Amino acid sequence: MFDIDLIPKDSGCYIFKDKNNKVLYVGKAKNLRKRVSNYNRVNNLDLKTKYLIYNVDKIDYIVTDNEIEAFILENTLIKKYQPKYNIDLKDAKNYAYIKIPDESYPRILIARDRKGKGKYYGPFVSAKERDYILYFLRRTFKVRTCNKIPKKVCLRYHINLCNAPCIDNVTLEEYTEIIKKIKWVLSGKSKDLIKQLNKEMQVYMENLQYEQALKIKNEIYALEKINEHQNMKREKKHNEDIINFKIKDNRVYLLLFHVYKGTLADKNEFIFDYNNDFLDEFIIQYYSENQIPKEIIISRKMSDSIVSFLQTKKGGNVIINNPVKGEKKQLLDLVEKNIDITFLKGFNKNNSLKLKLNLLKTPKIIECFDISHLSGTSIAGSMVQFVEGKPFKNNYRRYRIRSIKKIDDFKAIAEVVRRRYQRLINEKTIFPDLIIIDGGKGQLNFAEKELKKLNLDIPIIAIAKKFEEIYAPNHIKPLKLDKKDVALQYIQEIRDEAHRFAINYNKLLRRKELIP
Repeated sequence: MFDIDLIPKDSGCYIFKDKNNKVLYVGKAKNLRKRVSNYNRVNNLDLKTKYLIYNVDKIDYIVTDNEIEAFILENTLIKKYQPKYNIDLKDAKNYAYIKIPDESYPRILIARDRKGKGKYYGPFVSAKERDYILYFLRRTFKVRTCNKIPKKVCLRYHINLCNAPCIDNVTLEEYTEIIKKIKWVLSGKSKDLIKQLNKEMQVYMENLQYEQALKIKNEIYALEKINEHQNMKREKKHNEDIINFKIKDNRVYLLLFHVYKGTLADKNEFIFDYNNDFLDEFIIQYYSENQIPKEIIISRKMSDSIVSFLQTKKGGNVIINNPVKGEKKQLLDLVEKNIDITFLKGFNKNNSLKLKLNLLKTPKIIECFDISHLSGTSIAGSMVQFVEGKPFKNNYRRYRIRSIKKIDDFKAIAEVVRRRYQRLINEKTIFPDLIIIDGGKGQLNFAEKELKKLNLDIPIIAIAKKFEEIYAPNHIKPLKLDKKDVALQYIQEIRDEAHRFAINYNKLLRRKELIP
């Protein structure tokens, strides 16, 4: 089952992967958390989806600015990964163009290729996106759709969907101006057109021509909606990488988005220690092993030597762009938004723990222990690890309790704590910054004694389920945090994951004991 608290509420795409990191399914959502939570209702799912959920080991996601962008990104990811559980649609409508033919009163058409005279826009990644734009343009600007201009008006005129050049309801000059506006939209210049329309609307208002002003106002509203389509899909002849980062607590959190000929395709995540030359080091290491695009959009200027390195390795010119406004700056902002959600949500949780528990340093690595049994049988222990606010399943551990045969949670906790940290001592590896025990004061005392025997000084707390109180060594009274407190919610999240992991192992042991 999925831990919903780790999924953001933003629009975007979610990506289900198996244990080998192979993409199984790509979906889009207006609210990622709400959509993914539906998969936890296993009883309501069809058989194919149940098989999908059974094989999911990891959920990744990319946040977008709106649902329209999510749809376009979903289409791109499906084409790239061809996931097993997505519908395989070999749709002839994909990659079609929008065409404005050379006519006296031009129509707006769908074209499968670039044959014939006229102006072409596209190709469009998504048939649905293209159809939406076509519908929007026809409805907003009321251009004709008939193959030949008839001698009398049709139904579209009567329902206010056509300007009816057939009865000279619109002059050629006026119609040409309408087509000019449509070309602006299809060229990605909706914002420029909106500015011009606002000026026109103001003139109509000043001249008390309210009906014309209202018409312009409706066009502006429709254009603002169409802008949602133009962030994620941009017509480009070359590939781009978009790089942005944030520095927190002496760590660099960096995201790299790959944009293939105008369409966002995927991302790479990086976390590493900060130093003054971190960006140069990253660029050299990453592009020594990966393809260098024609253009790199980045939030900080690169040194001349790094630019020379990139161009030498590519064997050609590389455009380095540090935008401060415009659509490329919007893409940098989108990467920054993903950094906040992907990385810094965990940073904020860790920092909150540091403040509320009065710790000396931020707990980046947290380990939590739980014990599970059924009437004293199949006693099992679990240890889960969270790193930078996220579960790190590679370091999960399960323990079959050896030292006791009857119910004794205190001794069981003592055993798993001792075994875990004696092993880390033997392996000379990294210790956690905080230990959480699922239990009360008794379990905490037994775990703390084991740490002292091992001469380890690691902050440790326990959380008791009944009142969700937090116990700490050398504190007589438990700490009570508000149920909405980020620190408490994070502790509960980690505790619940340890509990789930322990119960699953307990069930496995019981099944083995039942098999003769």
